[in-house]
Amino acid sequence: MELVKKDDNAEKSTVKILVVDDREDNLLSIETILEQENYTIITANSGRSALKILLAQQDFTLILMDVQMPDMNGFETASLIYEREKLRHIPIIFITAHNQGEERMFEGYKMGGVDFIYKPINPELLRYKVSVFADLYQKTHQLLSQEKKLLAANKKLETEIEERRISEEKVRLLNEQLIENNQQLKSTIEELDRFAYVASHDLQEPLRKILVFSDKIQTKYKGSVDPELYQNLEKIVRASERMQTLINDLLRFSRQTSTDDDFALIPLKDLVQDVIADMEVEIEKTGAQIQVSELPKIWGIPSLLRQLFQNLVSNAIKFRKPDMVPTILIAQEVSSKDIHRLVVQDNGIGFDARYAEEIFMVFKRLHSYHEFAGSGVGLSICKKIVEHHNGQIRAESTIGNGARFIIELPAVDVERHIKNVPSLNATPKVSV
Repeated sequence: MELVKKDDNAEKSTVKILVVDDREDNLLSIETILEQENYTIITANSGRSALKILLAQQDFTLILMDVQMPDMNGFETASLIYEREKLRHIPIIFITAHNQGEERMFEGYKMGGVDFIYKPINPELLRYKVSVFADLYQKTHQLLSQEKKLLAANKKLETEIEERRISEEKVRLLNEQLIENNQQLKSTIEELDRFAYVASHDLQEPLRKILVFSDKIQTKYKGSVDPELYQNLEKIVRASERMQTLINDLLRFSRQTSTDDDFALIPLKDLVQDVIADMEVEIEKTGAQIQVSELPKIWGIPSLLRQLFQNLVSNAIKFRKPDMVPTILIAQEVSSKDIHRLVVQDNGIGFDARYAEEIFMVFKRLHSYHEFAGSGVGLSICKKIVEHHNGQIRAESTIGNGARFIIELPAVDVERHIKNVPSLNATPKVSV
């Protein structure tokens, strides 16, 4: 592994020294002594000249100052230099031709000097003393650089802490809002439960009367009325019974109290044909053609699955093309040990594929009330029913090319459920 050597000359090139002496030969002598060290040397031949230079440049590492100069000596110049805040960091080494004595040296130190060098100058001593201050300068700048980095990191950390505090405060406020919303939601659900119970009770009462009086009419006029009339009466009774079951199941569904007792093993084809029979009037009115292929047995809640397929068939008929007989296919695409994939496909007006997810939202309508009647909740109910059976539903379509609704429901082990499990009692089938 090759080691990268530190370039000392590159560091020394950042060292800048101001040499102040009234004699040109002294200035040249000092420059010659220090030139091999690759320092940046700036010279001034008087105290005033030095002050002018320092007005424009404050980045000196060291000042070498001759004490004996005309007009303004080295001590006076040092005193004026250190009056400026930006220059107080620059150390000054005084150069003198003779021993100044303790009192004179004390005056130099008092003015801000850090050392004395005597003439004639010893080159080795000058280089050594200058190198000490050069190294000190480098280390000081490294420390300052590290300090800036630490200050920047500290500032960043303070900002992150403040942002985190703000985020935690937002989370706290959101949690409080969530608790409040949950309480409001709980209150709303309780209100809806009470309403659902009252509504179901009030709806069941007239249904019971319909069933009672229908049974009386069937018993009294059995065999003595027109067969078609009697058949219509039977349809009324069957529809009323299913409505009663639907009310009870929807009530349990809305309260999310479904248990295994609510589920049954359902021959899905029989259930779909029952749905078609219940929609006989609507189908005959539109001339709809419905093709039902072989369908699997499904473990589910009969009334809810009836509603699922009724909504999908009704939706297909509603959004038919005005100049075309509606054709609807209900089939199984995939059957495995894990899932049954079913499809309800029509030849209607279709919809823009961008809205394939939005159509399952409550009250979402792609058309105005004037074009197509409805509340906009049918498909959202379908989604809820499928999800309640641990399944998924999605839609595929393009404008003008009909729609496909794909339903995936969990497959069940039929043999495991076949014993001691209620199954759907199929009603008479109607061919369409």
